[in-house]
Amino acid sequence: MLMSSCRAARHVAPAVMLLIALPLLAQSGPTTVRRDVHHDVSPPLREMIKHAPPPSLERRPVEPMRLIPLPPELTQPQEDPVVQVGTVGPPTPPVTLSFEGLGNAQYGFSVTGAPPDTEGTVGATQYVQWVNTSFAVFNKSTGALIAGPSAGNTLWSGFGGGCQSNNDGDPIVLYDKLAQRWIFSQFSVSTTPYLQCIAVSTTSDATGTYNRYSFQYSNFDDYPKMGVWPDAYYETFNMFSGNTFLGSDACAYDRNAMLAGSAATQVCFQQSASVGGLLPSDLDGLTAPPTGSPNYMLYFGTNNLNLYKFHVDFTTPSNSTFTGPTVISVASFSALCGGGTCVPQPSTTQKLDSFGRPADVPVGLPKLWLARIASGESFGGRRIRRRSSMV
Repeated sequence: MLMSSCRAARHVAPAVMLLIALPLLAQSGPTTVRRDVHHDVSPPLREMIKHAPPPSLERRPVEPMRLIPLPPELTQPQEDPVVQVGTVGPPTPPVTLSFEGLGNAQYGFSVTGAPPDTEGTVGATQYVQWVNTSFAVFNKSTGALIAGPSAGNTLWSGFGGGCQSNNDGDPIVLYDKLAQRWIFSQFSVSTTPYLQCIAVSTTSDATGTYNRYSFQYSNFDDYPKMGVWPDAYYETFNMFSGNTFLGSDACAYDRNAMLAGSAATQVCFQQSASVGGLLPSDLDGLTAPPTGSPNYMLYFGTNNLNLYKFHVDFTTPSNSTFTGPTVISVASFSALCGGGTCVPQPSTTQKLDSFGRPADVPVGLPKLWLARIASGESFGGRRIRRRSSMV
């Protein structure tokens, strides 16, 4: 079920408030600067859906898990000393609407792979959900299905190349609140060159036309994570050569160009293999950070958080900088069962993978958000915990 707010039955770990300290190191000049491989403007998505074949029901083999190393010397599993066990005011808003999303056999949708890589974002009037390799558009006021379920690569119909022919998933869907635009993204990795396929809507209507782009990478660009920022769309990847982890790649796409549908540049800083699971900050709300504010990126180490500042200059890319880390000590913690399979489910003995790796979704920091307050900028990384009888 999709819900407009989270239920109070969850145990929610307190948000980690980060006071920004002075940076330590600066990496000047990007590792790579590349133009988009191809860009165009799509027909309306609602029309492409009409002419696209239905999503494949063929079950895909489980994708081999490419693991990034855990930070050394994490503490042994123990009760979290800062876990929140009660609610504090103001209370959780009541659930005003719930409706069925893309579950198995809902709307003709079938789960075709594991993990499901469930994504969802609320826009001005619509809700978009993307599960595995299919997405759907809902009316956010009524829950009515507007479009889909459709294969992810339907959005790149007629685009050509791997973005059109491959439907490889690892999807992202965001809503740029400042511009009132949708951002859809998935990778193309079953053939080479490795690509990230990005589409930015031309209006606030998710079923309308899109400015479409493909960007190329030299290595396997796994586990993409994206954040909206006033000067760029920032995206990070765990880069692999075969099964060898190379480190996180931190990239910025030219947001202004992509909103306009013109040729766009990506500026990237490749990190060493000691940096993994890097998360870009994502602007929530309509109050922008100060002009020129860098994008903040974060990953966790051994009982600490490591904060970077990414300043991009698309006019003179060599002026771009990647600064940090600022090391922020936190209470001792450990990866849930060492990143293994131990999460219980109701009514079955089968357990789920914990994905207890740096910044992985269930137990890491699924979102690094920015909030503007009177005294300046504050950030939070949120982890949600549930009772052992819940999943």
